[in-house]
Amino acid sequence: MRNSTRVIPFRLTNRPGIPIYEQVVYAATRAIVAGQLSEGDPFPSVRTLSRELHINPNTAHKVIAQLIDDGLLESRPGIGTVVASFRTATARERTELLNRQIEELVVEAKRLSIELNEVTSAISRHWKRLSTLSQEVSK
Repeated sequence: MRNSTRVIPFRLTNRPGIPIYEQVVYAATRAIVAGQLSEGDPFPSVRTLSRELHINPNTAHKVIAQLIDDGLLESRPGIGTVVASFRTATARERTELLNRQIEELVVEAKRLSIELNEVTSAISRHWKRLSTLSQEVSK
């Protein structure tokens, strides 16, 4: 299930077994770190997050509070919640966003008895294929 609207500036993919709070924080963090949201961009209100993502208002409030605590959002009186000014994320911080997917990939590879060299080879092939596609698109 994918939720995305003009009001919500990120995509949310429902992942069973992972609390919705964590999923929304992750999706918003990823959007900010990836540059989909820039400094000063408005962030949806508690009411909007709750309504558009079909989550409890208390959960939406907890998400925004966490993002403020993480320094990714700030509350501006008279304006609302906006993306905070922050330094550009380091390569390590950007890579940290992939940890969940990397762990899932490793678990699945081990379950299927796929060796590490086969996994890295497959990743390399996909990387090269997508790099070639993106170069063709930008021409």
